[in-house]
This record gives sequence, structure tokens and C-alpha cells, in this order.
Amino acid sequence: MFAERLGTSARAIQTHFDQVLAVLDDLPVVHAMAHATGGGKRLRGFLVLESARLHGVGPDRAIWPATAIEALHAYSLVHDDLPCMDDDDLRRGQPTVHKKWDDATAVLAGDALQALAFDLVSRPETGPPEVRVTLTATLAKAAGVQGMVLGQALDMAAETASAPLTLDQITALQQGKTGALIEWSATAGPRLARADTAALQRYSQALGLAFQIADDVLDVTGNSDTIGKAVGKDAEAGKATFVSLLGLDAARKRADELVEQACDSLAGYGNDADTLKEAARFVVTRAH
Repeated sequence: MFAERLGTSARAIQTHFDQVLAVLDDLPVVHAMAHATGGGKRLRGFLVLESARLHGVGPDRAIWPATAIEALHAYSLVHDDLPCMDDDDLRRGQPTVHKKWDDATAVLAGDALQALAFDLVSRPETGPPEVRVTLTATLAKAAGVQGMVLGQALDMAAETASAPLTLDQITALQQGKTGALIEWSATAGPRLARADTAALQRYSQALGLAFQIADDVLDVTGNSDTIGKAVGKDAEAGKATFVSLLGLDAARKRADELVEQACDSLAGYGNDADTLKEAARFVVTRAH
């Protein structure tokens, strides 16, 4: 069920991207945007669509914030891959934007994708004005210096710190860098329905941390052909990670525990939340 819905969501989001980008001018920066938004599992967009379904909100409305979060995530990856940041050549099995074009095009494509995210989430098709305002304001917070950008800044600062980060510090860092957008995605559904977000906040907070631990494990155990990006860079840079602090087996165990917490938080939804539970289990299956 999960794999089928994940695939269906990814295809729907790609179709929507194609439609949105098709009306833009035929420019290198637009082609770079299309390159950056192609491929990937689109887990964040799936979380938007699935949490919306859980609250009786149809895909005709949910596709707008689902595509918006994928545009914003794509922007973050384009900028994260730049030589001044993580300096990566490969993303989703393809050359990164600055490698396929150049640094300036990558910066502009990332900027344009970030702006596009807020354009999409604020469209009238998303819902009533108060819903759009809430989604836009919470996305700004999740993306900015209280969320993803804060996490990235802390990550960069850690590279030149005199001592490795502690487990609590890494947890706080990742709650911003990875967790903030995942939390926004999973709570978009109840926000679209003007419902309580508490259960999905607990779910997404546990899920986001489990996702990052799995990524840390894959950076040690994976290979670039399988996961579509460079591996081993954290150890090369001497960065503290969940694996370096906990060890491989303990990191996997912690991710498993977080997945159980995520699933437990959905008890109030009954069997309707089974697909979201499968999504949480999928996140850590990658690292086993």
C-alpha cells in the first residue's frame, strides 16, 4: 500500500511541476529548476498528500502544498550542493545543478524554487485565505532561521568547532536541518482541514529524527550508485554524527525506537493511518 501510494504521489507531483514550469520562459534557469525537481522519492510531498487524505482533504487542494514543499526541498539541495556548502557533484544519481550548468545558475535556480514554493502554497486552489496564510507562515518558519536554515548554519559551524558536537546538539541541529520540513509536511493535512496538528507533530518529530539517523547510517554503509549521492563525507570531514557518537548498531536501534514512537502517535487515527506507519518503517528500512 505504502509503495503504491508513494509512487502515485511522486507521479502526481511531477505532473504538477511539469504544468507549473511549462508556462515559464525557455531559459537555462528554468531548465535548471526542472532538473532540480526531477526524480527522488518525494517523501515530503507524500506526507502532505497522505496527511490531507487522513483529514478528508482531496488531492485537488493538497497537490499545491505538496508540490510547494518539494520545490522548497529542491532549493535547499541545490544550494547545499554548491562548492561553498557541501560541494557535491551528484544528486539523485544525476549531476548537481552547478555541475550541469554553473554556480550562478544554481544560485538563481535555488532562489527561484524557494520563491515558487511560497507562490504555490498561497494559491487560491489550496483553500480559504486563513488556511493559505497559516500554511505560508508556518512554511516560512520551517524553512528559515528557526528551522532548516538554522540547522544548516549549525552544521556548517560544527565543521570548524574546536570540539565535536554532543548528542543533544546534533539532535537539535537535525530537528532544524531535516526535521523542520518533514514536520511541516506531515502537519499540512490537518492545517488544510483546520484540525488539530498535535498527533502528526509528534509523528513527524520522531520520523524526522529517524530519517536523519538512517541517513547517517547510509553515509557509512551505503554506496553512491545505490543512494544517488556521495557517501563517506561526514567521516572524511571529521563531523560528529549519530553513528560516530552512538555506534552503528546503537544508531540503528535508536532509529527503530523512534519509528515505534512515530507509529504510536497515530493510534487515534486507527487503521486509516496504516500508510503513514508504513512510511515511518520505510525510513529506517533503508539503513538496515
